[in-house]
Amino acid sequence: MHNDTPNDAEIVRRVLEGDVNSFEHLLKKYKNYVFKIVNKHVPYDQVEETAQDVFVRAYQSLPKFEGRSSFKQWLAKITVRTCYDFWRKTYKNRELPMSSLTENQKDWLEKVISDQASQSFYEEVTREEAREVLNYALDRLSSEDRMVLELVYLEGLSGKEAADLLGWSVANVKVRAFRSRKKLHKLLVAN
Repeated sequence: MHNDTPNDAEIVRRVLEGDVNSFEHLLKKYKNYVFKIVNKHVPYDQVEETAQDVFVRAYQSLPKFEGRSSFKQWLAKITVRTCYDFWRKTYKNRELPMSSLTENQKDWLEKVISDQASQSFYEEVTREEAREVLNYALDRLSSEDRMVLELVYLEGLSGKEAADLLGWSVANVKVRAFRSRKKLHKLLVAN
């Protein structure tokens, strides 16, 4: 059986040579992959629009694709950076009153950010309550703090992996992750 489907690099080459319709192959192939990443980082009602932004950025950035990594890895970087930009725009200077959290939610959140909470925090409470509390707390942070916490502590990426996706240095990721945890802790202790 002969496979007529070209590989990703071949499709990119075709698009760059003017066959813009070939990009649809990449869109179909990676649509679910992009949606899965975006769904972890933005509110549900913003997933589709953000995923669309990812593919627009990817298409516009195709001339910069050098093939040093796989197309999938390259697209993952664009996806994470698009999510980061979403939060940078959406939550700039946004503040929410800490008093709207219940004592149980505050206690749980403090456990999540404590050193002993490196294991999955979803074991402590139901997923729905955990997501609600976590989103509430993440909304209080800058876009940089939010993304680094999500990638390092919630998704379990190494500093190097997070740095690669965000386009930051490993040192910057480590410093931001440490400071972001401190900010969450201070936010909880102050109330």
